[in-house]
Amino acid sequence: MDQNRLRELEEQCIQEHAPACQAGCPVHVDGRGLAVEVGRGDFAAALKILRKSIPFPAIIGRICDQPCRLVCRRAEAGQAINIAALERASVDWGGPFEPVPVLPRKSKRVAVAGSDLSALTVAFDLTKKGYTVSVFEKNEKAGGSLWNLPETLLPRNLINDEITRLEHMGVEFILKTPITAFEKGDENAPFNIEGRIYDAVYIADGDLDAARAWLEFDTFNAVVIDPVTLASRCCEGVFAGGGAVQARDVAMAGGSRLPRSAIRTLAEGRRAAVSLDRYLQRVSLTAARVNEGVYTTRLFTSLEGVQDLPQVKMSQPELGYNREEAQAEGQRCIQCQCLECVKVCEYLKQYGSYPKRYVREIYNNLSIVSGTRQKNQFINSCSLCGLCGEVCPEDLNMAGVCLEARQTMVKTKRMPPSAFDFALRDMAFSNGEDFALARNQPGSQHSDYVFFPGCQLGASYPDAVEKMYAYLLSRSGNELNGKIGLMLRCCGAQAEWAGRSDLFEASQNEFLSEYERLGAPELILACSSCYRIFKTYYPQVKISSLWTLLDRLGLPDDKNITGEGKTITIQDPCSTRYEPEIQDSVRRILNRLGYQINELTLSREKTECCSYGGLMWLSNRKLAADVINKRIVLSPLDYLTYCVMCRDFFASEGKASMYLLDVLFDPAGAQARALIKGPGYSTRHENRARLKKRLLKTFWGEDMQNNRAYETIRLNLSESVLALMESRLILVEDVQQVIEYAERTGRRLLNRQSGRYLAYYCPNTVTYWVEYLPENEAYTIFNTYSHRMVIEEAGRS
Repeated sequence: MDQNRLRELEEQCIQEHAPACQAGCPVHVDGRGLAVEVGRGDFAAALKILRKSIPFPAIIGRICDQPCRLVCRRAEAGQAINIAALERASVDWGGPFEPVPVLPRKSKRVAVAGSDLSALTVAFDLTKKGYTVSVFEKNEKAGGSLWNLPETLLPRNLINDEITRLEHMGVEFILKTPITAFEKGDENAPFNIEGRIYDAVYIADGDLDAARAWLEFDTFNAVVIDPVTLASRCCEGVFAGGGAVQARDVAMAGGSRLPRSAIRTLAEGRRAAVSLDRYLQRVSLTAARVNEGVYTTRLFTSLEGVQDLPQVKMSQPELGYNREEAQAEGQRCIQCQCLECVKVCEYLKQYGSYPKRYVREIYNNLSIVSGTRQKNQFINSCSLCGLCGEVCPEDLNMAGVCLEARQTMVKTKRMPPSAFDFALRDMAFSNGEDFALARNQPGSQHSDYVFFPGCQLGASYPDAVEKMYAYLLSRSGNELNGKIGLMLRCCGAQAEWAGRSDLFEASQNEFLSEYERLGAPELILACSSCYRIFKTYYPQVKISSLWTLLDRLGLPDDKNITGEGKTITIQDPCSTRYEPEIQDSVRRILNRLGYQINELTLSREKTECCSYGGLMWLSNRKLAADVINKRIVLSPLDYLTYCVMCRDFFASEGKASMYLLDVLFDPAGAQARALIKGPGYSTRHENRARLKKRLLKTFWGEDMQNNRAYETIRLNLSESVLALMESRLILVEDVQQVIEYAERTGRRLLNRQSGRYLAYYCPNTVTYWVEYLPENEAYTIFNTYSHRMVIEEAGRS
């Protein structure tokens, strides 16, 4: 991932974009944050938020026309938040104003003509930055048109208080002195105004007839300015707004003399202050002025589940909200944010942030040359199911990011060898001689179809594999009209999930070799993960789902199968997220069986992963358990799924769950087995090996011989030891290999007190230890554990 790709991904996440109220405010008041603090009753904190955007909160809280309310999302579920009233409450109850910090004084001086809100804002912003500002006001008091507002709306003491605060900051007010003209030599010369020298001028007073020699006026008698920078078109260093352009606004409004928007006038002064500061620093006036003023935010906010609530009424409107009323109104704010992915994904939720930050953290983790990489587990814990991308308004998919990160970690040799070792060994077993099988239909030299059940179905339900192949053979001469072969192996999903492109490519090559040998047949896939893998990586291979095939062909032993009107909850595997044909076929099959279907809120394209995907269950067991439990509590009904791992994982946490093939062949038994946990890791290997032997014997009349010495080792394993092995991901064959190696080489330690042996063996990247005792031609196991270290022994003399 390079920096350009990082920025693209970060930009896709809209969580940090402003809420609609803030984007709809000309000066971007954080209405969301303000409402939070008021809702908590912390009016001092609310006032601090307000003063970050508004220099005169006591005035604005009373006269703001609230353009933010026009876009407030709460208006779609009740009434818009009364932001101005919350601003006023923040001033009323937020305590005394703190002094405004001012930067050290600069040498540059600015003259301001007029003292309306835009002029006062220019004075405030530039004085804060250290400029010397003189405000020229033709009247005997500063404040401009503010004095024309009714005192009941804007008490006079509030205007005086704000003017006094500006004076304390260092603003100079020159009253009863209008700027009637100014002198300026060439472009770089300063301005001479009333005998004083200034480096720039802001004009907010419309009475400038004497300045027509210097300024350009339009037909509306307004100063002609650049609409972005507010710079005069004809005199460098002069900027205008407020009253100097009001005539144009009045004319454009059809001659209406309604009061000019207070907040927009203030925003005009802020834009002018930015331009004046840049002009005085001799930098670009136009660069990076995106989203200045009102704009449309990209932030998405769902209103699902938001209760309609009306605006809180004031008991005394002339006094504004009291404390309790303000808190109640603040609490009505729905706190606009996106987090659509975090709402549905336990993985994203548990790590306490959201994709924009996660992407940056992953990038930083991959960029570390030396030092501790803190995000390895985070990267490896994603189920890669893609639900986040499905619900994201901007289609940001963390699955792709995490998979790319895993591949990068492997390529740069930064992936811990132990991270996915167990799953990769499981894949190697499935593609090894114990399970892998590719045969044409008995008596045939080629195949038109091949049944590909997948490695996990063979591990969990070997009998179902055998029964389904027999059923397909029974249809081979009729509805299917072709020969049906069989292929047992892993599709390579574990290698893909682990970021091991090398192992995945090797698995691809092995499959394609066998596939071509069988005559390039159409694959009939029972496993949804296999279906996704083949659809994604094997465009040259024709595939079909077992479930769509059964929906078309009919079900085995129709007369013996019935759901008897039972209602079940269906779990769609995450790997069928974008396979509506498969989803529909499964539902039709269940209806044919007599079942009534209860749909989960998140199903079909929004279904949730069971934690098998992406090897989450291996990387982060606690998270995997939480993911499973979050899913299984959504319905009190029994679950039925067409993913064998969903079935096993749900049952492992006590949820009655059935697998569709089990229901097809043994409905009564499937119901009885709904709460039985799936087979353990060692049993899963044994089931695959036995399945291959049985299939070879049943359909091709062949016997399969065991050739490994360790397979003859007999073990005595207590339930507690078996449970320990399961929790530590240690297989029976791992223990057998340790003992065979120890007994053959004599490399074992004897504990003379207990009489037990301790031995180790390292078949790959994991070293296994076993504490055992030979007893009656078998070996009793007392303890076993493993670690990711290689023991190096000194050479023997």
